[in-house]
Amino acid sequence: MELLDDDKTIDMAELFKIFGDSTRIKIINVLLDNELCVCEIASKIKVSQSAVSHQLRILKTAKLVKYYKKGNCIYYSLADDHVKKIFMLGSEHTNE
Repeated sequence: MELLDDDKTIDMAELFKIFGDSTRIKIINVLLDNELCVCEIASKIKVSQSAVSHQLRILKTAKLVKYYKKGNCIYYSLADDHVKKIFMLGSEHTNE
């Protein structure tokens, strides 16, 4: 395996920072197999809607979640299988 260049190293460090927040981990966890709106996410993880919205903004910027509008609601899901794989690997590692 090749060594990462400086830009890739920085990008990877930024990605892993995103996973360094427990609220974001909870959001990713509830989105593993679900497509949910902010109020549903907030209810499931027992955090305020404003806190969920703030963390979703960070996850969107990092391209870890995607969304679409349906009426007045915005529904969120994981951006792709890579996010799920990273989450599952982290979960496996912490369960060892």
